[in-house]
Amino acid sequence: MGSPRTARWVSCRPGFFLPVRVLSRLFRRLFLQQLRQAFDAGKLHFFNSLAALQDPDSFASYLAPAAQAEWVVYAKPPFGGPQQVLQYLGRYTHRVAISNNRLLELSDDAVTFAWKDYRHESRNKTMRLDAQEFTRRFLLHVLPTGFQRIRHYGLLANRYREVKLDHCRQLLGTPAPVLALSDAPMDYRDRYQRLTGVSLRDCPHCGRGQMVRIESFLPGTLPRGPPPTPS
Repeated sequence: MGSPRTARWVSCRPGFFLPVRVLSRLFRRLFLQQLRQAFDAGKLHFFNSLAALQDPDSFASYLAPAAQAEWVVYAKPPFGGPQQVLQYLGRYTHRVAISNNRLLELSDDAVTFAWKDYRHESRNKTMRLDAQEFTRRFLLHVLPTGFQRIRHYGLLANRYREVKLDHCRQLLGTPAPVLALSDAPMDYRDRYQRLTGVSLRDCPHCGRGQMVRIESFLPGTLPRGPPPTPS
């Protein structure tokens, strides 16, 4: 008989949190497994150029490379507690382009505010702008309709938010809030017009025509030229 083996504890390196490579493969397996279950249950629908994936064999062939690729996951230690979570999220959800303590003076239709010059050793400086120019720069930080400043998880996750919030209201016995017409969200162009009196929709030359967007294209791509005129 051979000699009995002895076990020896090998400590991990300082700062080690999770085996990210193992975690990435676990996440890959669970993600693809649930994706196949959703396909088998008929919950996935494909259209246009992806319509061929409605066939089970085509769908399996499409997922095959993803099962072999190394997935990248990001993991970090949990927050210190609920108070720290609220403070962390609050810095994003209630953040504005400029805080009140940086507004120094409003006089003669001009705004003076403090700013930090990062190009010159982060020196604290002041700037004075015309009120209309200050408002224009401020509104550049207002997200258009449909954009979110922070992604929501849990009860507020977009996928099940409406269903879960309705369920919460049923358990709490709370009726759904009624959105008054005056409380409806305003488009950023409406906000700009209400604050400055200048319409972003009207033509700046004639003041009567309105701009209508007919096409959007990604940065770096050229717009399509007009169709050829038939001879």
